Amino acid sequence: MSAKVEIYTKWGCGYCVRAKALLDRRGVAYDEYDVTLGGPKRDEMIERAPGARTVPQIFIAGKAIGGSDDLARLDRAGTLDDLLAGTS
Repeated sequence: MSAKVEIYTKWGCGYCVRAKALLDRRGVAYDEYDVTLGGPKRDEMIERAPGARTVPQIFIAGKAIGGSDDLARLDRAGTLDDLLAGTS
């Protein structure tokens, strides 16, 4: 079983596109929350990742891992698979 992946995004965000493309290439399913217009999902994002004001904000198994660069860094380091498998 793989860990649940959630990503908060905004329309027109290149970093969001890049993060989703990495997940898509890896065949990872994710729930996407559009916070372009703010609202309750943006408030939820800020509550889950205090201090986070930029997108994307990515969560794996409920754990905030950061943004696109953080996701790419985990992938390059070879630790993304462990997180996705729920073994990290």
